[in-house]
Formats: sequence, C-alpha cells, structure tokens
Amino acid sequence: MPIDQIVAPLLRIPIFSGLRPAQIAEIAHRTERMKFRPGDFITTAGQAGDGAYLIVSGAVDAIGGSSSPPAHEPVQPGSLIGEMAMLIEHDYAVTTIARERVHCLKIMRAALHAHMLADPTLAEHFAQHIAQRLAEVTENLRSIDGALVATSPSEPGHEQPRTSISRGGLPFETLVSR
Repeated sequence: MPIDQIVAPLLRIPIFSGLRPAQIAEIAHRTERMKFRPGDFITTAGQAGDGAYLIVSGAVDAIGGSSSPPAHEPVQPGSLIGEMAMLIEHDYAVTTIARERVHCLKIMRAALHAHMLADPTLAEHFAQHIAQRLAEVTENLRSIDGALVATSPSEPGHEQPRTSISRGGLPFETLVSR
C-alpha cells in the first residue's frame, strides 16, 4: 500500500490532528497492514490491547452493550478502534468482527512509544489530547451528577452527596494541568 494511502486516513483521525506531516508519515511507516476475512475477530472485549486498528476498508460490526442479545453496531471505514490501547495498557472495550473483507492499519503501542521517545513533541501532543478528553469526560460527569442531584428527592436537612473526581487526593483540574 503506497504511503499516501496510509497517511490520508490517519489525517482524518482527531487524535492525530495538529501533528506535523513528518510525524504523520513516521506513524504511517510504523503501522502494520492487516487483512481480516468475514467472521474474523479484530478485537475482543476485555482482552488486553496492544494497539489501535484504523479501518481502511470493509464492513465491521462492534458487538457489545447491555442489551440482550448484544447490539451490533456498524463501524465505518476511517474509524479508529482501541485508541487508548495504542497509548497505554488497556483492555479493548468492544468486540469487533469483520462482516466482509477488511483492510486495517494497526498502530502498535510499542512502535508509537518508540516514536515518542525519539520525538518528545509527539508525546506532548498525545498528553494534551488525553487531558482534553479527560476534561470533557469530567464535564459530562458533572452534568450527569447535577441532573441526578436536581431530580433526587431529598429530605430537609439531608443534602445529597456530590461526587468529586480525584486521584491521589488531587482534584481532577490539578491532574489535568500537570
């Protein structure tokens, strides 16, 4: 697969937005080209992930959720599956299965870590992206918490406890700004 066909899908993934062309090209060089046949598992929920899969072509189903039977959601070409697994030790959240012949690029965590060691600005980029995502999650949780408190009946003199997100005794805002 020519390098420009590898770079193009990477440019459309939000986590890579803002990287220099040379950084994207180096990530592209380090990807593994993979093919899956119909019925092949790409990821399995709960299994330790060692990288992320960028779906280049083909139909994929994500299976999961709490419904019975589990819901099958289509995953479109251009989607990145297992984004966190390319950055940190992380279990895949969903099972993904090829519905037809699928071509993927696998971004291995080990290769990305080696690239970050060689280019610390890449590590800074991903750290900022993760901090931004965590801030968004925190804001969503606060909104949910506020909605729950607002709709919960409370007896006079018995305030509903508010949740606080922290780690090691530090408020989340402190963790994000580090």
